[in-house]
Amino acid sequence: MKIISWNVNGIRSVQSKGFAETLARLNADCILLQETKAQADQINKALEEIDSYHIYSNCAERKGYSGVTILSRTAPMQIINDIGINEHDREGRVIVAEFEHFFLLDVYVPNSGEELARLDYRQSWDLEFLAYCQQLQSKKPLIACGDFNVAHREIDIARPKPNYNKSSGYTQVEIDGFSRFLDAGLVDTFRHFHPDTVAYSWWSFRAGARAKNVGWRIDYVLTSKALIGKVKRAFVLPDITGSDHCPVGIDIDL
Repeated sequence: MKIISWNVNGIRSVQSKGFAETLARLNADCILLQETKAQADQINKALEEIDSYHIYSNCAERKGYSGVTILSRTAPMQIINDIGINEHDREGRVIVAEFEHFFLLDVYVPNSGEELARLDYRQSWDLEFLAYCQQLQSKKPLIACGDFNVAHREIDIARPKPNYNKSSGYTQVEIDGFSRFLDAGLVDTFRHFHPDTVAYSWWSFRAGARAKNVGWRIDYVLTSKALIGKVKRAFVLPDITGSDHCPVGIDIDL
């Protein structure tokens, strides 16, 4: 089973950049999108030429903001939107597909914002989202994919020193929040297979950052420890364009 996660930074934007052809090339069983920035009817229209996938979306109340979508070749047993906390659920950040042997979760974690204006909110989100993941894990193994909006270690960011505790996505609060997911029994699949590999999944649009590979690894596929032995490969695909993020994913025997 091939699972791909990709922050598309606007489903209607990426649609005009060869998205259908890219999906055909990726040839994944499940594709988890973040930051779709559209309502369900707009997403369905944007994806109407995409064949052989069931499409499920969770959208923000605010139009043109946030949003997550799962495309799955196999229909899941059920789809669960949100984490059950209204403050978070208004922003359409979580959707879960339940399959027989695992939960597949798609998340777009809140950005702490300019001048870290939402850092306190982000801290409460991390704790409450982790509790939700633990609830799921108590029932069956979990694969959690998405834009976690944090570079976890120095190797995950091109310029750690000038960004540390100054830039959203690389504060100690956010780093500690992500560490708690690993402490709770989730495995960063890419780091598991590539402990010393420099690879980024997001680049600023400014100053030619992508061409210079001045990036951040903030997109992850996490799995319960019970599943890590079934993961055959974990990868980052920087050559796939169309968004300021690139796809990340795993191949797993399930």
